[in-house]
Amino acid sequence: MKITSFDGPVTKEELDSFTNYVATLQPAKDNVGNNWAQGHSGEETKAMGVVYQISGQQPVLDKMLSYCDAVLSERNDIAAKPVGQHKIWTGDIAPVWPNDPSTKVITTGGEQGDPAGHLASCANLILGNRALYNQAVTIGDKNHYGKTYLERAKTYLTQADKVMSGHILSRLLDLSNGNKMYFAKDSPYKGGQAVPWNQQMMFNYAFQNLVAAHTILGDNSALVSKYKSIMVANLKWFFTGGGSTIKKSKKGNPIYDWNYAMDQNNVEDSNHASLDINGFYRAFVDGNWAITAEQMKPFANVLIDVMTLGNGQYAGTTDGKCASGNGICTNYIRSGFLLVSEFRPDQYKAMMGADFKEGGTIGKVDLFSRFLLVKHRRATAKH
Repeated sequence: MKITSFDGPVTKEELDSFTNYVATLQPAKDNVGNNWAQGHSGEETKAMGVVYQISGQQPVLDKMLSYCDAVLSERNDIAAKPVGQHKIWTGDIAPVWPNDPSTKVITTGGEQGDPAGHLASCANLILGNRALYNQAVTIGDKNHYGKTYLERAKTYLTQADKVMSGHILSRLLDLSNGNKMYFAKDSPYKGGQAVPWNQQMMFNYAFQNLVAAHTILGDNSALVSKYKSIMVANLKWFFTGGGSTIKKSKKGNPIYDWNYAMDQNNVEDSNHASLDINGFYRAFVDGNWAITAEQMKPFANVLIDVMTLGNGQYAGTTDGKCASGNGICTNYIRSGFLLVSEFRPDQYKAMMGADFKEGGTIGKVDLFSRFLLVKHRRATAKH
């Protein structure tokens, strides 16, 4: 994929290079190893959604729909064995995507939010373009999910709701404490613990798109209110409810200090922080979640003032250290952090220059799509 320039509007060359690149990709055949969450197919689906909103190029949407068809067909209660038909920890063949069906007890966690979010995102993007409603879906309908775009969107939406009612909200999450996300006490995965921030973003990806899609249809105001109240409660939990603390960097700028989860004392690592920020930024861009640029800027300051170590190196933890695993130091900026260059325009070119070269190419859709989004927002911002 081609980076024409850092400045100016997103170019046809950049958009076409993305369209041509994703045309060569194929969706995963299951969710083993979290393929549909932070794995390749999950990132590719999200990237296509981001770029389609910039370009409006039909081939990108149609490719994204092929991914949504695939992920729905691979759901545990729909797919045949060995992909589906597994009894999970709840004792039923639930509407979920097992990430390791070989274990004696099949667990679920935040990764269940992303596949539901993909379905809701596909529905939302279709519903946002009424000109598509009565057109036959270009890629066909081999799975009988709906011949027209409107029918397909309604199928995706219904099935995403089923994931919520059939597992996430009925069994996986405990929302009894003011709608704050905890895992159910009897969950074998982190039972009774606060849902880590990055996993909250997976659930929020679904909630945000479900709210948007149902709002367009105007078909279920009670469900919209339910989803919205959950997401709002957890956004507030981070920003004003103790999930983060505002401090000053050595340069005197406000920065966030936050941990992997609300009830843990381990400082957030760069890998999970990137996912956290991506989710908060998605809600900020949406414009309906009362997140301000002022609230987003401290994330940018964390990267610039704390995590930038010099000589092209970036810290693996949000307190500026190098750790192991998800907290290793890197010689590039993770994709979520690229987004917050919007709030430090003085550092925009330096941040993009860490991952890209003008006139160069890159083969990572998560990085490229985030670059295009920030570039597009800079070019179209009202000054």
